[in-house]
Amino acid sequence: MPGTIDLNSDLGEGFGPWSLGEDAQMLGIVTSANIACGGHAGDPDTLFATLKTAQSNGVIVGAHPGYADLIGFGRRIIPMSPEEITRMVAYQLGAFLGVAALAGVDVAYVKPHGALANLAADDPGVARAILAAVRAVGPGLSVLAISGTTLEQEAREAGHTVYSEVFADRGYLSTGRLVPRGRAGAMIHDAQAATARLLALLTTGLMPVIDGDPIPLRAHSICVHGDSAGAVAMARDIRAGLQSHGWEIKSFAG
Repeated sequence: MPGTIDLNSDLGEGFGPWSLGEDAQMLGIVTSANIACGGHAGDPDTLFATLKTAQSNGVIVGAHPGYADLIGFGRRIIPMSPEEITRMVAYQLGAFLGVAALAGVDVAYVKPHGALANLAADDPGVARAILAAVRAVGPGLSVLAISGTTLEQEAREAGHTVYSEVFADRGYLSTGRLVPRGRAGAMIHDAQAATARLLALLTTGLMPVIDGDPIPLRAHSICVHGDSAGAVAMARDIRAGLQSHGWEIKSFAG
């Protein structure tokens, strides 16, 4: 039977005079927003404005820390020790919580970004380094982790409240990992196809993949990347498609 499912997006990813994505429109569609912390993208003014827009739309917010790599948008692995990763995430999370306090917005969770999240998906040391920062700076925050990953498992074992995420607009491999960007099948641009795949997952617990039989994944939240071409239209169509099949769109943290 259909139930509730969260719809999230990575937002606040402009900085200075440069904007990225259509955040205001996306915040009228999603129920949770992962907002950049100033590492891979974002700055204090962008963060504050995005937090306030989310608040006015009743959207739950989470911190979205990543490698401090504006040029690479946090999608390149930067060689760092676990201790350096902990300090980097703590630094970004502390800044995020400070601006959120100024904006009068409660922060519900943390979701790592890009290459940092992908590394934490398989590397226990990186996963633990991220979680150490969360416990030190935001011990009451939940963790939004890619479904079926080491970060998800490590967070649960450490006693964090954990929610599992799948991606609407990204292809999957039989390993449970995302198809690397630049490879055929990495991105899904057809909202109808994306919705059909999500409905199959929500109904059966199995995610279709590009290189084998569907794999089991847990889903509390669905991500539509805010920087993708046509992201707003895709998010709107996916939301409508899920609702037409009886699913209530509601934040996991709301």
